[in-house]
Amino acid sequence: MPSSPLIQPDEVIVVVDDSQEIFQLFQDLLGEQGYTILHAETSGAFLELLQTRAVALALLDIELPDRKGSDILPELSSRYPDLAIIMITGTTDLCTALHCLRLGADDFLTKPLSLADMRHAISSVLEKRHLVIDNRLHQQKLESVHYRTQFLHQLSLKMNTAYLSTVELEDVLQAILVGITAGEGLQFNRAFLALFDEDHRNLRGRLAIGPASREDAGRVWEEITTKGLHLADIIQNFNEAPADANQEVNHIIRGLSVSAADEQHPLIKACRQRKSILIEHGHSDGGPVSPQLIEQLQEDTFIVVPLFSPRQSLGVLIADNFVTHNPITAEDISNLELFASQASLAIEHSSLYTSMVHKMQELEAVSQELESNKDRLVEAERYAAMGQMSAQLVHAIRNPITSIGGTARLLTKKVQDPVILKFLDMMARDAAKIEATLEDLVNFVQENDPQKTFQPLYPLIRKSLMLLYGTMKNQGVRYQLNFNDPGPSLFIDGGKIGKMFLHLIRNAIESMPNGGLLHIDVSQDPSKISILIADSGTGIVNANIARAADPFFTTKVYGTGMGLTLVKKIISEHQGTFFLQPGPISGTVATVTLPLTVEQN
Repeated sequence: MPSSPLIQPDEVIVVVDDSQEIFQLFQDLLGEQGYTILHAETSGAFLELLQTRAVALALLDIELPDRKGSDILPELSSRYPDLAIIMITGTTDLCTALHCLRLGADDFLTKPLSLADMRHAISSVLEKRHLVIDNRLHQQKLESVHYRTQFLHQLSLKMNTAYLSTVELEDVLQAILVGITAGEGLQFNRAFLALFDEDHRNLRGRLAIGPASREDAGRVWEEITTKGLHLADIIQNFNEAPADANQEVNHIIRGLSVSAADEQHPLIKACRQRKSILIEHGHSDGGPVSPQLIEQLQEDTFIVVPLFSPRQSLGVLIADNFVTHNPITAEDISNLELFASQASLAIEHSSLYTSMVHKMQELEAVSQELESNKDRLVEAERYAAMGQMSAQLVHAIRNPITSIGGTARLLTKKVQDPVILKFLDMMARDAAKIEATLEDLVNFVQENDPQKTFQPLYPLIRKSLMLLYGTMKNQGVRYQLNFNDPGPSLFIDGGKIGKMFLHLIRNAIESMPNGGLLHIDVSQDPSKISILIADSGTGIVNANIARAADPFFTTKVYGTGMGLTLVKKIISEHQGTFFLQPGPISGTVATVTLPLTVEQN
């Protein structure tokens, strides 16, 4: 759980489930975190509880004695907008999960409940709720201070239009800097923006707006006045500006990089203290400022304003009057701080939107791949079922039937009695029929010649992985891919290669029933490409590795032992190689090598 409080002291978490064991599980998990946990066995009891207690999170079972949990979702979403809801379900049906999310649920957990999944879901949902409430409170605070001047009110409206018209971070950043420097905005001469990198270790310059000299500023302002440009026009013109526009100031800011560990640096200090710092003639309240920063900005008087969200520091805005040398007043600082608060929300909005889009795209990709490739899954399961049947029949029936048929045919040559000969012939014919049936079952799982075409390899790996996404999520298996689509094009049978990857990835996932890491790495040289599929599972005993690809050999309680045999056959048909080896610490590494035949333009 995060170190900062995610719910108020008077708020509680309610487990809405008729199972005492489920309630006890959540009480043990959350009680040690200091949360107050209450129990409601029916939807009616839960609705009554909402009238008397402040409920932050409901862990709501879909199947309740009086009403379905999903039936009360619309009412909960409309009447209690700050209530976070995690559905508890006994099914992994994607449609059921999506239906609950559309009705207002924040997440869902499937029974049997995994402690890791429970911790992750509860932490994520409470953090999301905390962020939404804080964002709303910040927005309310901003709106309450806009009345101070009509100027800030008008600027806010115009900048909101710029923010809401796009969710691309680069466009949002441009709109922020235009608002700081425009005549209809805060009227600073130059504005610089620096943001923390993803791991929050360094503050790096990102974007800047402003003239390189007094002459350049005069030309720009004259053009704005002559053309009668307004704030929206300036933002549009900035997006369409040539590549060399603002080149000098962008060169300055992109050379800026400050370690987050340098707590005495004024930019880092402003972020940590969440307080603006005014630098005048190279000095601040804390004493002299680093000469390197003064030299880099080519100005000794400027204001540093932090950008932050309720979760974290985002970066800083730096503004100065490089050309006019007008003093930076307390009112200028106050106005810029108000503007920075709104800009912080815009940056956070863009970041959250991008994250949401990525998650939605991933979910949509999984759904599309399952739909478009369901035949491959059916075929794979049919292969597994028929392989198991043929294996059992071959091992259990073939030898006795061969003996019976052979004996009957031998006796027909030694017996003269026509009645006995009739029965012996019948036995021989029926034994031959059974032998033919067994041969047909074996041939059923055999593949036809590959139909090869040039096609990219990496999407086949990704598609095979997405087909097993649900299984990975249920088992707590994480994955890492060390390649970017589309990769090289190979002369291959895409269906067979996809089936080969499907078997290897499924074997890796099945070796990690309690979760783990699936890592897929790709390397290549001028003649071949190698794909390594590594898991952190139980691994294969060294004595069994050499036999792992033999037909019908398996160490599993279930399965046919034909999966790796098929993998080996497909790779052989593509003139490749395949071998297994123990992982460096645990698990197994499967290495597939294919000839690197790249399509010529």
